[in-house]
Amino acid sequence: MLRMSKAARLVLVAVICALLACRRTAPVYLDMATTTSVDNSGLLNALLPHFQAATVRVHPVGSGLALKMLSDGDVEVVISHAPETESRYLAQHPDWSYRKIAFNQFLVVGPAVDPAHVRDAMDAIDAFRRIAASDATFVSRGDQSGTHEREQSLWKAAAVTPSADRLLVSGAGMAITLRQTNERQSYTLADDSTFWQLQSRLNLAVLFDSDPRLLNTYAVVFPSNKSSAAGFADWLASGDGRRRIADYRIQGRTAFNVWPLGCPFSMPDAQPCGASISRQR
Repeated sequence: MLRMSKAARLVLVAVICALLACRRTAPVYLDMATTTSVDNSGLLNALLPHFQAATVRVHPVGSGLALKMLSDGDVEVVISHAPETESRYLAQHPDWSYRKIAFNQFLVVGPAVDPAHVRDAMDAIDAFRRIAASDATFVSRGDQSGTHEREQSLWKAAAVTPSADRLLVSGAGMAITLRQTNERQSYTLADDSTFWQLQSRLNLAVLFDSDPRLLNTYAVVFPSNKSSAAGFADWLASGDGRRRIADYRIQGRTAFNVWPLGCPFSMPDAQPCGASISRQR
């Protein structure tokens, strides 16, 4: 039998303890795909350092691609703001869990001189019709994001679109789309949190923002059997994450309203009961 000296045994014990400690402290990762507006607005920087259960690796993409990544198993959780696309994926994945966590609104933004007279619009559909009837250009996200989904819905309701040479497609996130809109002094549809985050660097104005059709809801989506994703969703919806969402400000404005307690939250068409869309100029 091989005998070890007392010193050698102590060294061996120390090595084993160190290896066990490394195993215990190995980092836990949670891969999340999220709408670019949540990232561009700065909300994630205010939230994620305070989530202790795992290191969240963020993949900022449009909501449509985010949900596809979840369907393909590339990520474990999604923050989305595309109710129509969410409904389609939930129908295909009855094992997914869904919870509304916050809301804000979309804005129609453009040059302050407002050649399409969007400021005079009666509602969001009229605003889009005015843009289509003018000589102005409109920059579309064109990326299957939640913002692009809402834009398409409004063009469909308006029953008209700008001519092809005046409908420009960025194919990019909200921040890049706003910069392109600014460079061309065009119009676009933007989520308000990203717009206010970038507003000081843009020569664009909020021209229309008062219509229930511009309500912008955010949900967390994940497979029900993913405990780490469920823990993150609970943290956002009812834990410390909820408080941090409520406390997050951009230029003194509330960037995201937390989902009201007692309101339905488990379906894409759920509405924040008692909420209203109001002007924040």
